Amino acid sequence: MDRKVVLVVLDSVGIGELPDAKQYGDEGSNTLGNIAKNVPGFSIPHLEALGIGNIEGVEDLIQCENPEGIFGRCSELSNGKDTITGHWEMAGVILEQPLKTYPEGFPKEIMDEFEEKIGRKTLGNVVASGTAIIEELGEEHIKTGYPIIYTSADSVFQIAANEDIIPLDELYKMCEIAREMLVGDKMVGRVIARPFKGMKKGEFVRTSNRHDYALEPFNKTVLEYVEEAGMPVAAVGKIKDIFTGKGVTESVSIKNNMDGVDKTLEMMKSHNKGFIFTNLVDFDMKFGHRNDVEGYAKALEEFDDRVPQLKEALGENDVLIITADHGCDPTTESTDHSREYIPVLVYGKNLKENVNLGTRNGFCDIGKTVLDLLNIENELVGNSFKNLIEK
Repeated sequence: MDRKVVLVVLDSVGIGELPDAKQYGDEGSNTLGNIAKNVPGFSIPHLEALGIGNIEGVEDLIQCENPEGIFGRCSELSNGKDTITGHWEMAGVILEQPLKTYPEGFPKEIMDEFEEKIGRKTLGNVVASGTAIIEELGEEHIKTGYPIIYTSADSVFQIAANEDIIPLDELYKMCEIAREMLVGDKMVGRVIARPFKGMKKGEFVRTSNRHDYALEPFNKTVLEYVEEAGMPVAAVGKIKDIFTGKGVTESVSIKNNMDGVDKTLEMMKSHNKGFIFTNLVDFDMKFGHRNDVEGYAKALEEFDDRVPQLKEALGENDVLIITADHGCDPTTESTDHSREYIPVLVYGKNLKENVNLGTRNGFCDIGKTVLDLLNIENELVGNSFKNLIEK
C-alpha cells in the first residue's frame, strides 16, 4: 500500500502554557487562545471542523460536536522553546540542554575571537530585527566593510553584509568560522548568512541568498529513517536547514505561508508515497516576534482557508498532520517564543473521525507515528498513536 504522510508545522502556534512555563518566564502565554480572545470575529472554521477547539485546554474557539479529524496536544520533553528544539523533538531528537540564546548580545570573548578569525571588526552585536538593523547600520557597514552581527529570541548568530561589499563566498566563509566556534558551552542552534543589496538608507533590501548553518541532529531522525527505507523526503520551507539536509531527498524554499501551502500541494501531487515536511514560518517571524495580534489572526485565517485544498489533495491512504513547534504569543509583553503545548490535528480519508488523543508526552510521538504509518521499523523515542487513528 502506497502512502504519504504530510506534516505541516504552523510555526509558533502554541495552545497554552506548559506546566514548567514559569521557569521560562512564560506564565499566561497561550498563542492561539489569546489571539481568539483579543481579535473580534476571529474565525478558523476548517481547523475547528478538524477538532482544534475540542483539544484539552483550548478555549474561545468553537467545539465541534462531531469533529472530522483526530485531535490532541503534545507536551515537550526537551529543554528549550525554539525552532530547532521543537522540530528535532518532533523528529526523534530530545535536547537535555536548551540551546543558548544571547538576549544581551554575544559576550566580548566570543566577539574578540570571531573578529580575530575573520580579520576585521564587526558592527551591531545586538538583538534586532534583520530589516531594522540593516537600515540602522547599513551605511556604516558600507563605509567600513565590517559585517553586522545580530541575534534574536532564537538561538542564532546572524551575519548581515552587502553583497557588493562582502562577496557571498566571503560571507559564507565567515558563517563557517562562526559555526565551528559556537559549539559546546557557547552552542547556538543556527548561524545565518543575511546578505542584502543597496547602497544607502531606504534602499537596502535583503536578497534570497540567505544560508543557514545549523547544528547536526544528535541522533538519527525520522527523515533519515524514511530516506533509508527508499521513500522520498520532501522538505518545504526551512526544514532542510533545520536538519542540515540529513535525510532530505528534495527541498524547496518558500516566499511566505501561502507559497508554502502552494509548494506543499505541488509535492502532494507529484508524490504518491513518503514524507512531506513543511514549515510555515510567517506566523512566528512576521507576527509573533513583532507582537502583531491582528496580523497573526489574519495569517491563521488565511491558512484555514487553504485546509480544504490540503484535505482534497490527499490520496485514499494518505495522512495529513497539522501541528506547531512552540508558542510565540503576540499578546504578551515578550517578543520571545513561549513554552507551550502544541496542537496535533490528524486527517485522512480512511482514518477514524472524532478521536481525542488527549495529552501526549512529547512532540516525539508525532515522528514515531509518521514512521509507524509508513511501516518503518525504528528505534526512536516516543509512542505511536497509529493504532488509535486507523480504522
